[in-house]
Amino acid sequence: MKLLIKNGRFIDPGNKIDGIRDILVENGRITEVSAGIEARVDNTIDAQGKIVMPGIVDMHVHLREPGREDKETVASATAAALRGGVTSLLAMPNTQPCIDSADSVKLLKEIIDKTAKSHVFICGAITKERKGEKLSAISELKKEGAVAISDDGVSVDKDDLMRQALKAGKEQDLLVISHCEDRSLCPSGVVNLGIISTRLGLRGISRESEYKRVQRDLELAQKTGARIHIAHVSCKESVDLVAQYKKKGVKVTAEVTPHHFSLTEDALLGFDTNMKMNPPLRRKEDRDALKEGLKSGVIDVIASDHAPHTENEKEIEFERAEFGVIGLETELAASVHQLIKTGLLDWPDLAQKMCLNPAKILGINKGSLGIGRDADIIIISPEKEWAVKKEEFLSSSKNSPFLGWKLTGLVEYCVVSGSIAYKSPG
Repeated sequence: MKLLIKNGRFIDPGNKIDGIRDILVENGRITEVSAGIEARVDNTIDAQGKIVMPGIVDMHVHLREPGREDKETVASATAAALRGGVTSLLAMPNTQPCIDSADSVKLLKEIIDKTAKSHVFICGAITKERKGEKLSAISELKKEGAVAISDDGVSVDKDDLMRQALKAGKEQDLLVISHCEDRSLCPSGVVNLGIISTRLGLRGISRESEYKRVQRDLELAQKTGARIHIAHVSCKESVDLVAQYKKKGVKVTAEVTPHHFSLTEDALLGFDTNMKMNPPLRRKEDRDALKEGLKSGVIDVIASDHAPHTENEKEIEFERAEFGVIGLETELAASVHQLIKTGLLDWPDLAQKMCLNPAKILGINKGSLGIGRDADIIIISPEKEWAVKKEEFLSSSKNSPFLGWKLTGLVEYCVVSGSIAYKSPG
């Protein structure tokens, strides 16, 4: 199979390229990147006026399969991923059964091999059943193919256990992804603690519950010398701590989500449960700090934290509704809308945050389009606006905070391993 993509604005931060180029793909790999390529091929795509860049690497996705296929499956999630330009994703371990053993990794790999439409990498659990009591067999997780470990959804409360996890991560060369939340500081909160929570009569989640745990985990990472990645940063103090510990030489990276840098707690005034997520939407000052962190480089990655839920779990009283929102199909366009259109980032910056950096952090051979690399490529109409409609989602769940929005940047083609895996209906 030979594919030629012509005349696009080719952006590849891994090779420091931003210019008009053609790309020749043969047998799933990139064989030439230059201007004016002429070759006999099976398919040609004219990308004039469009952005051509590496497929997005989303390092924070909840697939729900195995165990909660009513919410999402590997097949539906990866179909949604392609629509959003995501060609590689990291599956988080909070499935049923939890991904905490070699056997559970094998089970998920079998499902991926049979049904996935994009590349899926696996994150194992730090502790058995994510209960925070006993470490998983981390060496077995690594041996079976896990590229990271996390108890995402819950924090590892015991200091010594988290220290052991970081030490094991260092020994196995596995990234430790930290969900930073001290639930003892907000045992039953559902929204950000502040004026809005008081106005709505809802129990609050303090910023301290996040940043105090960020500080603890960064201190442990400093002591152990381990690599640590802070998931879904949501408040100014957390950004400041990541910046401080980076200056100290700690091997820390961090991510933010489009919903946290697009929305504030004011979005909760309508009691829309699609605005309920954990960590919660914060103050304007926090949102602005996240954006500044992206601009300065303190924040390394944009990830979706795609968390699908059924309508029965969302369309109920606010306090009883599940935390979490979907994001695979909107993360790129929301980022274009909020970051590129406003001039905060440019396209090479965005490709760095969504493609190259997450791949490097995970240690996977993705996120760049050099000669000989896998041909995972997306083609984007950068100025095209589109409306976010519930009925058009490919995800099995529809709990998006961007319903009704008009976003900018439409994925026209998604190429996975050299084959056209998605083409926009338009």
